Amino acid sequence: MLANSKLSWYLRRGLEHEMSAIQYYTTQFNLCKIWGLESAASKFEEEAKEEFEHASRLINFMLELGLTASATQLKPIPKTKTLKEILIVDWHLEKEVIELYKDASVFCQKQGLLEAYELFYTLLQEEISHLNSIEKWITKLNK
Repeated sequence: MLANSKLSWYLRRGLEHEMSAIQYYTTQFNLCKIWGLESAASKFEEEAKEEFEHASRLINFMLELGLTASATQLKPIPKTKTLKEILIVDWHLEKEVIELYKDASVFCQKQGLLEAYELFYTLLQEEISHLNSIEKWITKLNK
Protein backbone atom coordinates (compact mmCIF):
# COMPACT_ATOMS: atom_id res chain seq x y z
CA MET A 1 0.00 0.00 0.00
CA LEU A 2 1.28 3.43 -0.88
CA ALA A 3 0.65 6.35 1.42
CA ASN A 4 -1.29 9.21 -0.06
CA SER A 5 -1.14 12.69 1.44
CA LYS A 6 -4.47 12.42 3.29
CA LEU A 7 -3.53 9.07 4.83
CA SER A 8 -0.16 10.53 5.83
CA TRP A 9 -1.97 13.46 7.45
CA TYR A 10 -4.21 11.13 9.49
CA LEU A 11 -1.24 9.03 10.58
CA ARG A 12 0.75 12.07 11.69
CA ARG A 13 -2.20 13.62 13.54
CA GLY A 14 -2.81 10.29 15.25
CA LEU A 15 0.83 10.03 16.28
CA GLU A 16 0.81 13.60 17.58
CA HIS A 17 -2.26 12.81 19.64
CA GLU A 18 -0.82 9.59 21.05
CA MET A 19 2.49 11.24 21.95
CA SER A 20 0.58 14.08 23.62
CA ALA A 21 -1.50 11.55 25.53
CA ILE A 22 1.66 9.80 26.75
CA GLN A 23 2.90 13.15 28.02
CA TYR A 24 -0.46 13.93 29.67
CA TYR A 25 -0.81 10.57 31.42
CA THR A 26 2.80 10.48 32.56
CA THR A 27 2.41 13.96 34.05
CA GLN A 28 -0.87 12.95 35.69
CA PHE A 29 0.77 9.82 37.09
CA ASN A 30 3.40 11.97 38.74
CA LEU A 31 0.90 14.55 39.99
CA CYS A 32 -1.21 11.85 41.62
CA LYS A 33 1.87 10.36 43.25
CA ILE A 34 2.73 13.79 44.68
CA TRP A 35 -0.86 14.17 45.91
CA GLY A 36 -0.74 10.74 47.56
CA LEU A 37 -3.37 9.24 45.21
CA GLU A 38 -1.58 5.95 44.58
CA SER A 39 -4.56 4.17 42.98
CA ALA A 40 -5.13 7.02 40.52
CA ALA A 41 -1.38 7.19 39.85
CA SER A 42 -1.35 3.51 38.93
CA LYS A 43 -4.27 4.00 36.56
CA PHE A 44 -2.53 6.90 34.79
CA GLU A 45 0.67 4.89 34.54
CA GLU A 46 -1.31 2.12 32.81
CA GLU A 47 -2.96 4.68 30.50
CA ALA A 48 0.46 6.04 29.49
CA LYS A 49 1.55 2.49 28.60
CA GLU A 50 -1.59 1.97 26.49
CA GLU A 51 -1.02 5.23 24.62
CA PHE A 52 2.59 4.20 24.06
CA GLU A 53 1.30 1.01 22.45
CA HIS A 54 -0.99 3.07 20.20
CA ALA A 55 1.94 5.31 19.20
CA SER A 56 4.08 2.26 18.50
CA ARG A 57 1.45 0.78 16.18
CA LEU A 58 1.15 4.06 14.28
CA ILE A 59 4.93 4.40 13.99
CA ASN A 60 5.27 0.85 12.72
CA PHE A 61 2.57 1.44 10.12
CA MET A 62 4.19 4.69 9.01
CA LEU A 63 7.61 3.07 8.69
CA GLU A 64 6.15 0.21 6.65
CA LEU A 65 4.78 2.85 4.25
CA GLY A 66 8.16 4.56 4.03
CA LEU A 67 6.99 7.61 5.97
CA THR A 68 8.97 9.50 8.56
CA ALA A 69 7.40 8.83 11.92
CA SER A 70 7.50 12.14 13.73
CA ALA A 71 5.11 14.02 15.96
CA THR A 72 5.87 17.71 15.67
CA GLN A 73 3.00 19.25 17.62
CA LEU A 74 2.43 18.07 21.17
CA LYS A 75 -0.55 19.54 22.95
CA PRO A 76 0.29 21.71 25.97
CA ILE A 77 -0.72 20.20 29.29
CA PRO A 78 -3.31 22.34 31.10
CA LYS A 79 -2.81 23.04 34.79
CA THR A 80 -5.04 20.93 36.97
CA LYS A 81 -5.54 21.03 40.72
CA THR A 82 -7.82 18.05 41.34
CA LEU A 83 -8.36 14.54 40.09
CA LYS A 84 -11.72 15.58 38.64
CA GLU A 85 -10.05 18.40 36.66
CA ILE A 86 -7.54 15.89 35.30
CA LEU A 87 -10.33 13.57 34.19
CA ILE A 88 -12.22 16.38 32.46
CA VAL A 89 -9.06 17.29 30.53
CA ASP A 90 -8.62 13.62 29.60
CA TRP A 91 -12.26 13.35 28.52
CA HIS A 92 -11.75 16.22 26.05
CA LEU A 93 -8.48 14.72 24.82
CA GLU A 94 -10.14 11.38 24.14
CA LYS A 95 -13.20 12.93 22.45
CA GLU A 96 -10.87 14.72 20.06
CA VAL A 97 -8.98 11.59 19.03
CA ILE A 98 -12.21 9.63 18.66
CA GLU A 99 -13.35 12.15 16.04
CA LEU A 100 -9.97 11.93 14.29
CA TYR A 101 -10.05 8.13 14.19
CA LYS A 102 -13.69 8.09 13.03
CA ASP A 103 -12.82 10.39 10.14
CA ALA A 104 -9.69 8.40 9.32
CA SER A 105 -11.62 5.12 9.37
CA VAL A 106 -14.28 6.45 7.01
CA PHE A 107 -11.66 7.91 4.67
CA CYS A 108 -9.64 4.69 4.55
CA GLN A 109 -12.72 2.56 4.02
CA LYS A 110 -13.88 4.76 1.11
CA GLN A 111 -10.41 4.70 -0.43
CA GLY A 112 -10.12 0.92 -0.09
CA LEU A 113 -7.13 1.21 2.25
CA LEU A 114 -8.02 -1.91 4.23
CA GLU A 115 -4.89 -2.15 6.40
CA ALA A 116 -5.09 1.52 7.36
CA TYR A 117 -8.83 1.18 7.99
CA GLU A 118 -8.20 -1.76 10.34
CA LEU A 119 -5.54 0.21 12.22
CA PHE A 120 -7.70 3.30 12.69
CA TYR A 121 -10.85 1.34 13.46
CA THR A 122 -9.07 -0.71 16.13
CA LEU A 123 -7.60 2.44 17.68
CA LEU A 124 -11.06 4.04 17.56
CA GLN A 125 -12.61 1.16 19.48
CA GLU A 126 -9.87 1.26 22.09
CA GLU A 127 -10.26 5.03 22.53
CA ILE A 128 -14.04 4.71 22.88
CA SER A 129 -13.49 2.12 25.60
CA HIS A 130 -11.05 4.46 27.29
CA LEU A 131 -13.52 7.36 27.11
CA ASN A 132 -16.18 5.15 28.71
CA SER A 133 -13.85 4.34 31.60
CA ILE A 134 -13.10 8.05 32.12
CA GLU A 135 -16.83 8.80 32.17
CA LYS A 136 -17.40 6.05 34.78
CA TRP A 137 -14.55 7.43 36.88
CA ILE A 138 -16.00 10.96 36.74
CA THR A 139 -19.44 9.61 37.71
CA LYS A 140 -17.90 7.75 40.64
CA LEU A 141 -16.15 10.94 41.82
CA ASN A 142 -19.44 12.88 41.60
CA LYS A 143 -21.19 10.51 44.04
